[in-house]
Amino acid sequence: MLANVFSAGIIGKALERRTLEIHVHDLRAFASGKHRQVDDRPFGGKPGMVLKPEPIFAAVEAVRIEKESPVVLLSPQGRRFDFRLAKEWASLPQVLIICGRYEGVDERVNEFLATHEVSVGDYVLTGGEPAAIVIVDAVSRFVPDVVGKMESVREDSFFHGLFDHPQYTRPRDFRGHKVPEILFSGDHKKIENWRKSIALEKTAKMRPDLLERPRITPCEKRKSEKLNGKGRDER
Repeated sequence: MLANVFSAGIIGKALERRTLEIHVHDLRAFASGKHRQVDDRPFGGKPGMVLKPEPIFAAVEAVRIEKESPVVLLSPQGRRFDFRLAKEWASLPQVLIICGRYEGVDERVNEFLATHEVSVGDYVLTGGEPAAIVIVDAVSRFVPDVVGKMESVREDSFFHGLFDHPQYTRPRDFRGHKVPEILFSGDHKKIENWRKSIALEKTAKMRPDLLERPRITPCEKRKSEKLNGKGRDER
């Protein structure tokens, strides 16, 4: 599953250039016994299976390059993965991700091995692999030379604490829906101010909690509270 995803697109090209390295490890390779069992029934009688601690500890201990390398346990109960974690992890030489399955992972992995317990959203997946794909993709964007132009990353949503502004391309008029006239004004400062206003407006509407963060200046917050849809009047 993971090999197919990472072989394509921007990440696939970065792997070819060796800008990134992604290694996928099968827990069964670190399990003991004839059947290489990695899971067992939970104590207490609950149905389902739980991943055992032994193969997970063995896997991490075998592949961890530095003692400081983060060990991330993916779990619905974890801290919400966000822009700040992605940027932080991109600067590190190694990040290890543990993908849970079944009824979860033995809690001793979380208590005595993992440095982070992380969730990609308030929902439950059939396994940690899709969440790992999301995290690897988001972190990779901040690794130098993975994305062609770093300016593209710096203009993404959340980089400055706001949603990104809307983008338009040809045709100028599509089925009567026209591109805002201000984008053809040639006044770059005015265009930039308009984009910032729209970004503030959308952030205030969809994610007002983002406006409470330190990256948003008091002036920007006051402006967002006064917009009330006015940011689009210059179309």
